[in-house]
Amino acid sequence: MKPIIHKLKPSNGFSYLLHLGLMLFLPIGTFILISINFIQLAFSLIVLSKWRMFAVRPRFWAANIRANAVDLMIGISVVIFMDHATRVDIRLLWVVFYAVWLIYIKPASNMLLVAAQAFIGQLVSLMALYLLWPNGPLVALTALTGIFCYLSARHFLEAFDETYAKLLSYIWGYFAATLAWLISHWLLFYRGVALTTLLLSCLGYGFSIIYYLDHSNKLSKGLKRQFIFVMTAIVIVILVFSPWQAKVV
Repeated sequence: MKPIIHKLKPSNGFSYLLHLGLMLFLPIGTFILISINFIQLAFSLIVLSKWRMFAVRPRFWAANIRANAVDLMIGISVVIFMDHATRVDIRLLWVVFYAVWLIYIKPASNMLLVAAQAFIGQLVSLMALYLLWPNGPLVALTALTGIFCYLSARHFLEAFDETYAKLLSYIWGYFAATLAWLISHWLLFYRGVALTTLLLSCLGYGFSIIYYLDHSNKLSKGLKRQFIFVMTAIVIVILVFSPWQAKVV
């Protein structure tokens, strides 16, 4: 008997076209709602698209929310980016991005694309957070930064069947929250991107590559030193060339 997943995600024929059309409805519908200034409905559409998280017994809700968190983070972030876009063509680019995410990146299960899912989720959610709420309360910015990084790390580590996935995710989330708390006293922006987002993306990307290579038994001591050196150099460049003389740039 074929696995149920083949019935839910058909790979050819009319069923596949119908499935594809339903997935494309979400980015297109979001674009239409934002274009006619129904922002709240656009957010509601993203949230309602995850109704299946709650179509089980309540004791499974927490696990389902965590499993779908990265997808939800990206959907909400796309709405924020579309809403802040000043040109229609920029909004259409976000429609294309979201469609590629839903059709190609999100359903993938190989380790590299799962790692990409986690990295994209962390990156766009932090960008959207500091774009939408640059002057928000420090406690809220710190907490949300930690939560987004925790969920992204958990998504990444569970793909590798990591025994200490929960612990390592908490550590990364705590580190991200601490960094956000320190930097948010200045809330600097480097070329339009919050410094917190740049640093966490750089470090997260570097650590994830090191972890992946080590998990695949491809990480030598020399290669590890090179990655750490490059990460350190990038962080130094970002810090040195950031406009520390101003609070918000």
